[in-house]
Amino acid sequence: MSAGNRLHRERRRYSALATLSVLLLICACSHSKAAPKPDSAAGLLAIPAADNSKYPDLEKGRHWSNPYLIIRPEKIGLLTDLAPNEERLLKPQEVLSTLGQLPPQAWPYGRAVAILMDQKRANSEQQKAALLRNRGIVEGDLDRAHVAIRWISNS
Repeated sequence: MSAGNRLHRERRRYSALATLSVLLLICACSHSKAAPKPDSAAGLLAIPAADNSKYPDLEKGRHWSNPYLIIRPEKIGLLTDLAPNEERLLKPQEVLSTLGQLPPQAWPYGRAVAILMDQKRANSEQQKAALLRNRGIVEGDLDRAHVAIRWISNS
């Protein structure tokens, strides 16, 4: 076999190996994409619609068992019966996704939350504006996800 034929064969082998490597790299990259996260609102829609007949009489001191939100100027507090006496602090934009991750047993009354506006912490005009902004974000997100709201008076 002449040196020219051997050189030609070597080039073809390297070319085939390079092509195969590129194809494997392309396949590996296309499969490594993460699956899209499920939509929070879609997760909440798996919970049955709110059933007002199951709501407790809060004026008589009955306990609210569904998720309970406390809107503050700086953060949103989340209380659930899954972790009694433990408040999770969330950004307003995190509320819907966090609610969407709660298991069905967190929703005995259906797709409803109780919300308290913590106006006592809003002393300045800037804090009052932040409180209203947070309320608007949370209320809008919950409305789009078809989550009923039971407003709680803090008087």
